[in-house]
Amino acid sequence: QVRLVESGGGLVQAGGSLTLSCAVSKSGFTVESLGWFRQAPGHQRELVAKISSSTTQNNVPSAEGRFIVSRDNAKNTVNLHMNDLKPEDTAVYYCYAEARRYGRTDLHDYWGQGAQVTVAS
Repeated sequence: QVRLVESGGGLVQAGGSLTLSCAVSKSGFTVESLGWFRQAPGHQRELVAKISSSTTQNNVPSAEGRFIVSRDNAKNTVNLHMNDLKPEDTAVYYCYAEARRYGRTDLHDYWGQGAQVTVAS
């Protein structure tokens, strides 16, 4: 199974920084991409950033230049470094993996339990 465990959420003042980390357990699976989604109250879950072996996709224009996604394959972690946080960044942030079982070609999505990020104005 693929298991994702987030850490690093919390309360921060506007203009502050937080780093979210996600530990990935993937025995028997190949992880094609990792990333972060977020869901604010009353909004749909949206992709924040996604990273594969060859590309990095940043999906939120307002986060451009403020959020940086990084992946450490040796440590099996994916991080989201968030700078200059704004109240509108308040959301539950979910770690995400797209993976396939060894010997299979079909990809499946896996999710962490979520980490609350609250930005106070």
